[in-house]
Amino acid sequence: MNASNEDIKKSERGRPKVDSTPIMVRMGGDELGKVDAWIAANGPPYVSRPEAIRRLVEKALG
Repeated sequence: MNASNEDIKKSERGRPKVDSTPIMVRMGGDELGKVDAWIAANGPPYVSRPEAIRRLVEKALG
């Protein structure tokens, strides 16, 4: 290898690490409809479904 290639730092691949645990949740149409209604009632700015669910959980659990 050339000496110039040894000094190059390779970047890390993928997403940056975060201090959280991913959770997969399946919701029926009625539940999603209620989440969407909550989003519509609390916007603008409108939040995404995942953000709405995070806010609702925080509100419920304190």
